[in-house]
Amino acid sequence: MLKERKEEVINQIEQQLNSATSLIVTDYRGLGVQQLAEIRNELRPLEASLLVSKNTLTRIAATRAGQEGILEFLSGPTAIAFCHSDPAPVAKALAKAAKETTILKLKGGLVDGAVLNEDGIKVLATLPSRHQLHAQLVFALASPITGLAGTLAAIPRSLVIALDQIEKQKAAA
Repeated sequence: MLKERKEEVINQIEQQLNSATSLIVTDYRGLGVQQLAEIRNELRPLEASLLVSKNTLTRIAATRAGQEGILEFLSGPTAIAFCHSDPAPVAKALAKAAKETTILKLKGGLVDGAVLNEDGIKVLATLPSRHQLHAQLVFALASPITGLAGTLAAIPRSLVIALDQIEKQKAAA
């Protein structure tokens, strides 16, 4: 590869590292071009991209970008998924691809600046999506308020029922 082309690739990787909120490093050894294309197509709607490059060029770009946390994962054939939004669905898609192909291996990654190993990425893949977590939070916050409103509404309702029963007893007597 020409020196100018290498510098161009390094700059591209550095730009991806700087713009991504999270990234997941995988070992793609044994995957065919068609399988990699399918994984890329699955990641595209999730606002993520999969990049395969030489580890030496990625090391240089990671050092320039201040992302030294991924250096430990750069051995062997490496593909990096750059996440530009929620990393949980991307981790789910990669874990699903790893399970289906039995070839793709999750190595680790960086999620919001924190280094995660393979197990951390697998845990991330089991988390609900951000929208589901927001819905669960809203439900958890609204539940006590709903209970309080029900309790407060029960007091006058009980009073009305008691007065109605008294009225029916007096009418029957």
